[in-house]
Amino acid sequence: MFIILFYQKIQWNGEKSCRSRNGIRKIMTDKIVVLSTCASAEEAQRVARALVEKRLAACVNLIAGVRSVYRWKDAIQDEEETLLVIKSSRALLEELREEMERLHSYEVPEVIALSVVDGSERYLAWMNRELAHKPSL
Repeated sequence: MFIILFYQKIQWNGEKSCRSRNGIRKIMTDKIVVLSTCASAEEAQRVARALVEKRLAACVNLIAGVRSVYRWKDAIQDEEETLLVIKSSRALLEELREEMERLHSYEVPEVIALSVVDGSERYLAWMNRELAHKPSL
């Protein structure tokens, strides 16, 4: 069975609505998870702390020992890195990206944002309290 969803932008709180064919309506969150990697655990800790201190992230998980294989400047690289799993919001993504580029040792740091469709109400409320709040445009 396939479920087809379509999205419609809603004007309040930057949230999105999603409706299935059977008419069930669900409000999506404005929260995101941003993935990035660092060359060392020390760099990852420094970046994570700065993002949380500036309230650009509510939480950053550091996962050591991630192996990345990629092409860089016409050569295949195979490196051990530390993965950052950064919990933030769409409104803060641009500022978070800029801060990552400022702090990061890589010429082109990974900054990939994934939407959080739903989550624990208490956890999402905690995130709201911990993140910087930007005025609505």
